[in-house]
Amino acid sequence: MAFRTLILRHFALIASAVLALGACSSDDELEYRELTVYEIYNQATEYLEDGRYRDASLYFDEVERQHPYSVWATKSKLMAAYSHYMNNKYDDAQASLDRFIQVHPGNRDVVYAYYLKALCFYEQISDVQRDQDMTQQALVALEDVITRFPGTAYARDARLKIDLTRDHLAGKEMAVGRFYLQRQHYLAAINRFKSVVEEYGNTTHAPEALFRLTEAYTSLGLVAEAKRAAAVLGYNYPGSDWYEDAYRLAGVDRSVRDQQREAAQAAEGDKPWWSF
Repeated sequence: MAFRTLILRHFALIASAVLALGACSSDDELEYRELTVYEIYNQATEYLEDGRYRDASLYFDEVERQHPYSVWATKSKLMAAYSHYMNNKYDDAQASLDRFIQVHPGNRDVVYAYYLKALCFYEQISDVQRDQDMTQQALVALEDVITRFPGTAYARDARLKIDLTRDHLAGKEMAVGRFYLQRQHYLAAINRFKSVVEEYGNTTHAPEALFRLTEAYTSLGLVAEAKRAAAVLGYNYPGSDWYEDAYRLAGVDRSVRDQQREAAQAAEGDKPWWSF
């Protein structure tokens, strides 16, 4: 009796293991059921509209599996990628998009594939305190959209996102620069702040970067450089909150400040606005 009970338990464990394996395999693909392409595609669309993005991606993949040569198979590849994107499965979305771009480079929807791939990077941009590799990849992908499809609505939206992406990268440089400045590593801080001014001069961080340059130069006793940085700030951002503080810190009185601004205006066009 005890032996029979042991055998039953053994088969029960085997059965449960088989069921578990079946459940795992169903995560990757659906159990095969022959359906028309319209039935599968419509079901995938319903799941997508209901917010069941994982199920939608499985059914869109099923279109290609059962009907690989139909016109719907091409569309389904892109829709599966979109479903992964909506489900925050960015790696899966990028893999699907790369396959679509490789197999269908001339498809009319390829512009959307490039744009959605850029969004996969863009949505993963993290806080400026963290590594900005994803931000850099987003910038490259967004610029790729503009280069390949300059006259499209996707390119126009990409330009807006590039502005935000560059502002984020500048913010990272500022965070590192402030870190060095607080620890009195002035030369390292200066390099970071100059990078913001030279590479990201059209971002919201440029005025503070010029002020921090004034601060760092003043701390090193480099009075001329501090005044020059303050003058650039005053000329380019006269309405900035950092404007008066920079002149006060550099010890520049109003008459000298006005003279510097006039000199900067006279020299305009001879060198970059951020030159020191």
